[in-house]
Formats: sequence, C-alpha cells, structure tokens
Amino acid sequence: MSQKIRIGMLGCGIVGGAAAQILAGHADELRRRCGVPLEIARIAVRSTSKPRPVDLGPDAWTTDPWEVVNDPRIDVVVEAIGGIEPARDLILAALKSGKHVVTANKELISSLGRELFEAAEGSNVDLLFEAAVA
Repeated sequence: MSQKIRIGMLGCGIVGGAAAQILAGHADELRRRCGVPLEIARIAVRSTSKPRPVDLGPDAWTTDPWEVVNDPRIDVVVEAIGGIEPARDLILAALKSGKHVVTANKELISSLGRELFEAAEGSNVDLLFEAAVA
C-alpha cells in the first residue's frame, strides 16, 4: 500500500463539499482507521472563483474533470456531480485506469449500474455507492 491515499473529487457542491469537509475535518481519525493518511489531491468544479468549504490551495482546483480522472497520482475518485453524462464516462475512465470510485449518483447507479460494476470487476477495483441508496 502507498504512503497515502490520494483522492480526486468530481464536484464540490452540497454533497461533494460535505464529503470534502468530512475528509479534511476528520483527517486524524481517518488516518488512524485506514493506517495511512487520506489527501484530497484534486477537485473538479464548474468555477474555481466560487467560495468552497475547504481550503486546499489553488493547485488542487480545476474546471476540467478529466484532469482529475487522468491524474496518475489519484487513487480514488469521488463522483458528486450527478446525472448520467459526463458522470458515466468519467467513472468508466477512472475504473478502467485502475482507480477505485465512490459515487452518490442515484440516477447513474439505478440506470447503468451493471455497466459500471462490470468495468470495476474487469479492472479489479471497487465501485462504492452506499450514499446513492436509501
């Protein structure tokens, strides 16, 4: 296992922003539980000028979600943009490149879940979605 788990986030609105706050605010507890630190390395957003709930420095922010998905330093992609496209293409690309994915996207899981699970299985990575149900 690497010395740290680097997280790339797609979206930092209500859901993504709350997830980022939890990751940043509970970093010590998460490190203790995981055995390694978790680091938010990149976040793709529509506008980099909008105030955000976490301060990561200017290099962490991008308006291009493909920069997050294609970044070789990213271990886990958290998708919080919703909808079918471009979420589907971004998740499939992340899975096929060997990245684990966490999503809260109910619409995508309910309509195209089989395709995503098959891609995850084919790449031997996890597709986690508990936040997208119930």
